[in-house]
Amino acid sequence: MTRRFGSRRSAPPKNTEADANDRAIGAILVAAGRIDRKAVDTILRARREGQASFAQAGLRLGLLTQDDIDFAHAQQFDSPHLPAGDERVSPEVVAAFQTASPVVDQLRVLRNQLMVRWWNAGPGRRALAITGSGRHEGRSFIASNLAVLFAQIGARTLLMDADLRHGCQAALFKLEGRPGLSNILAGRADVNDVVASVTTNLSVLPAGVAPPDPHELLSRPAFANLLSSLHSRFDLMLIDTPAAHGCADTFTIATSVGAALVVARKDVTSATDLLRFARALQETGAQLLGSVLNDV
Repeated sequence: MTRRFGSRRSAPPKNTEADANDRAIGAILVAAGRIDRKAVDTILRARREGQASFAQAGLRLGLLTQDDIDFAHAQQFDSPHLPAGDERVSPEVVAAFQTASPVVDQLRVLRNQLMVRWWNAGPGRRALAITGSGRHEGRSFIASNLAVLFAQIGARTLLMDADLRHGCQAALFKLEGRPGLSNILAGRADVNDVVASVTTNLSVLPAGVAPPDPHELLSRPAFANLLSSLHSRFDLMLIDTPAAHGCADTFTIATSVGAALVVARKDVTSATDLLRFARALQETGAQLLGSVLNDV
């Protein structure tokens, strides 16, 4: 028996899973007003013809930007993400915008280490003071970005600015002019009216009006009572503190909070000052989790 074999090849099986995923990404971007349906169809055709991914095809055609892709992926995985240029949050809070940034990757490593060594290490690990010996070391940068990254994994996170002298979080999250921690401690504001929800799972309590004697306010029982009352509302609280040099606020905060992370900066922080500060911090009874070196 003679068999004839035709030269025509059958079409390769369609990757329905990849196609469905691509259409889901396209739908997210259309719903957000970033591209239209015609652009989605154009990208899908280019992907199938060139065997590239949806993102690669879109970038190649100039129909997508990297920020569009990061936005869609963040939406797919239910991760809080803001588009580049969103004026609700300062660009310094890079974790809110750039999911694939090398800086954000390093901050994720820090977050994961804190989860292993502290947050998941036992019950009652709810509050952490972000501290440092001097100014301009990057405490507010570390605190704000860590808060966003914890929120992105689903933890109900509160970022509290306890630097009643030079608070930065109100500027970073566009909350200038609002009452804050100082107003609550002075009995002139209610915490429910002051805490601001800024992204999914992330709330911010700004410093508020600068008081004449910040240390007196922080030393009152009201501060420890406030921390205790917030434990039931949040899975995690990160407290931004003032520089320890020249004031006792940081040590008072660390005592009430119970755990601290020390921030230093290359070519800014003196090694001698850092060691002296770490020893003094341990004497308060706070758990010293470790240190972070900025600008390496």
